[in-house]
Amino acid sequence: MRGPGPARALGLLAALLPGLAAAQPAAERPRLPGIGAADPRRPVDLEQPPWRALGRVQQDLGKRCSGALVGPRLVLTAAHCLVAPRSGNLVQPETLHFLLGYDRGRFAGHGRVTGVQVAPGYRPDGKGPRGADWALLTLDAPLGTPDRVLPLLPAPPAPRTPLMLGGYQQDRPEMLLADTGCHAIGLAQGGALLLHDCAGTYGASGAPVLAQAPDGRWAVAGVTSSQVADLAMGAAVAVQSFAAALR
Repeated sequence: MRGPGPARALGLLAALLPGLAAAQPAAERPRLPGIGAADPRRPVDLEQPPWRALGRVQQDLGKRCSGALVGPRLVLTAAHCLVAPRSGNLVQPETLHFLLGYDRGRFAGHGRVTGVQVAPGYRPDGKGPRGADWALLTLDAPLGTPDRVLPLLPAPPAPRTPLMLGGYQQDRPEMLLADTGCHAIGLAQGGALLLHDCAGTYGASGAPVLAQAPDGRWAVAGVTSSQVADLAMGAAVAVQSFAAALR
């Protein structure tokens, strides 16, 4: 496992949870949070699973995040990705788009959002429970074939479980960058958050944190929510927080 051992890392992240960086302007920090000194992120092949399920979530107002298909017409992302930059309120569904397999202006499919489900208790001001930072977007039409849809992990991954995290990040928003060699650290806040040592910064919000399911397929273990400043560490909303909404 890269960096500190799981016990030390879990304690460090738990101590830093109140100060996790989420949707703050990059100019406030000398280094983008969640990356660390050694940047392990690399481009991946968007024609290959599991990356072919991922895409860019965009507001008409210009704000961009990441998301993934968890159903033919259903996209999983972070709820804070749906907050309007100026008003601080949730945007209207019709102002949202999902660009499947986006890469430097090209994409495998485009869907307009017709409905939004945010977690119960989510507050756009960021003061709601961290485990509520997830949302489901309903698209106007199915995108792609069934093999583009990601399954959900049956249960949160144990510490040291290999993970992957890829998204459309602030420093390289035109292509998907992924950390394919990271690990689970543990759970926090009553199991609502999955802590990990995956590298990812602004724009990766809403991207799935991936782990291998018992059948060998990569599955959603959590939704990227926030990062730790100056370290390749972050927190994702754990799969059990939103699994019931997909049943």
